[in-house]
Amino acid sequence: MNLIEDLQWRGLLADCTDLEALTQRLNEGPVTLYCGFDPTGDSLHVGHLLPQLMLRRFQEAGHHAITLAGGATGMVGDPSGKSAERNLLTPEQLAHNVAAVKVQLSRLLDFNRPGNPARLVNNADWTAPVSYLDFLRDIGKHFSLNVMLAKDSVKSRMEGDSGISYTEFSYQLLQAFDFYHLRKTAHCELQIGGSDQWGNITAGTDLIRKKLGVTAWGWTFPLITKADGTKFGKTEGGAVWLDPQKTSPYKFYQFFVNTEDAKVGEYLRKFTFLSRPAIEELEAKHAANPGAREAHKALAREVTRLVHGPDALAAALKASEILFGAEIGDTAEETFRDVVGEVPTKDLELSKLAGAGTPLVELLVHSGLSPSKGQARKDIEGGGIYVNNVKSPDPVRALTAADLLFGKYLLLRKGKRTYAVLQTTGA
Repeated sequence: MNLIEDLQWRGLLADCTDLEALTQRLNEGPVTLYCGFDPTGDSLHVGHLLPQLMLRRFQEAGHHAITLAGGATGMVGDPSGKSAERNLLTPEQLAHNVAAVKVQLSRLLDFNRPGNPARLVNNADWTAPVSYLDFLRDIGKHFSLNVMLAKDSVKSRMEGDSGISYTEFSYQLLQAFDFYHLRKTAHCELQIGGSDQWGNITAGTDLIRKKLGVTAWGWTFPLITKADGTKFGKTEGGAVWLDPQKTSPYKFYQFFVNTEDAKVGEYLRKFTFLSRPAIEELEAKHAANPGAREAHKALAREVTRLVHGPDALAAALKASEILFGAEIGDTAEETFRDVVGEVPTKDLELSKLAGAGTPLVELLVHSGLSPSKGQARKDIEGGGIYVNNVKSPDPVRALTAADLLFGKYLLLRKGKRTYAVLQTTGA
């Protein structure tokens, strides 16, 4: 199965300007392609994963991948898929964001690959020196207003309540200029992007044909959605970021392990580099026994390893196991803090654990695991209470500072999966 066939099997083709011609060109030898992102924040999120992984698929097939940071276009804002205009960023903010994002990209793309290393470019480098008048004369004259108004990204905004500013209306010209510049200076023949970028991409292929008289191709892939059609990559806490300081590897892992059953096969195809036989085997296992969640776990492992590396994956798996009763052992405090963030947590004065400490029955009531001391005793005597994931069958046991994890936490459990954390306060 060649690259095009593999991408089609994975559901990564929404449209192509000329698939037959592009297939023939790819068979002739390596091509240079690019995909852009606007650095509107200092971290990418999971919604950015698919385009960067697409670049990696091409890179691993021997092609030359360019990822473009929109230092110029990011100052304007792409209207595609937006109902209102973005806030404009300063050049200093954009420069900071680009520097931060490059660290994340280095896990997704190989910038040191022998023969075809990936490249990161910034469109501010070639856009900033061009004067407004020169841009209008050299670029703007090649665009028909009727065609620009017909683009879906423009039509949807014009039909909405907020309309569209001239600034955002001009975005497609700037993106077309990027493709033209890269075609001219880097022999870049292909631009890829989400299906909402089709209008911007074809604006570039048209400009290249008119100004250079050569061929360029556009390829789009379907936008990722949840089973109910809503936007992918959002949780109750907000976006799922690639920066581990914004979204911990544990929470990142949990996001993918909690993928809806209806989407797990699709996500395995699109977000992992597992082979077709491996994915089809996981899909068959999921169909036979959905409760085992083997496909979900494989998806979460593969994507977490890809984005955060094997050590972070190991820590995320350890944190997950703690919530299934695994011994805490040599778990790092940072990993345990991820667990704390997932279960009900209450404060406890450190002084309560001084000397003889506080009876476990009282702490169970304080934590909310038991409604009364009498019920707490029954829970303990019934063998259903655990302290730091170790069964505690003694109804008269008292907990002291010696029982604290990392000098500040008590992990209490009732039954198999009902947890509470007591976090000490005070000196």
